[in-house]
Amino acid sequence: MTSKEKKPRDPKETSEAIEPEIIEPEVIEPEVLDPEEDAPAEEEKKLSPMEELQEQLKKKDAELTEQKNDFLREKADLENFRKRLVKDKADAVQFANERLLKELVQIDDNMNRAMNTPNTTLETLKEGVEMIQKQFNTFLKNQKVEPIEAMGKPFDPSLHEVMTQMESEEHDENTVIQEYSKGFTLNGRILRPAKVVTSKKPAEETPTQIKEESVEGEK
Repeated sequence: MTSKEKKPRDPKETSEAIEPEIIEPEVIEPEVLDPEEDAPAEEEKKLSPMEELQEQLKKKDAELTEQKNDFLREKADLENFRKRLVKDKADAVQFANERLLKELVQIDDNMNRAMNTPNTTLETLKEGVEMIQKQFNTFLKNQKVEPIEAMGKPFDPSLHEVMTQMESEEHDENTVIQEYSKGFTLNGRILRPAKVVTSKKPAEETPTQIKEESVEGEK
């Protein structure tokens, strides 16, 4: 065996010469879970039937309380609205005739002027009254008040009120021959009926009445 030839190493020598490699175990850190997202949700506490019923009653009580409050608010609003209507109606009744009365006051002014004019004669007084009457008729027309034509018309119970009857040979029976007071309509509805006198046929003379009249004529 030459010196160049290598002798095989004794396993003992090899183990002593080479230090074994120490491999440390890999440390795996535990995964940290987000408590808000990944944590398992806690199981809800199971309620007993009595507790469930109590919870339902609480919800119903809350709903009823809310509905009651809504009802009370609406009731208060309705009461305020009713009071406003009552006030508006009272104001309307109190001042409804304001414009009408202003016109009547002007007619009264003219009447006072006619009555208090110095050196008034019967003729001038009559002219003044006629002017006031025209003004009053214009006022009535503006208020949609129209006179009822009654004279010479057949009696109409919806327009006329009979005060009395008179015998007449010149008119048909139940014809208006006199007018105590004029009637008026307001927007086509009767404001006041006309008070009238109507005609009726003359009573027929009996033979006895004719005989008595002839005897009286002979005397």
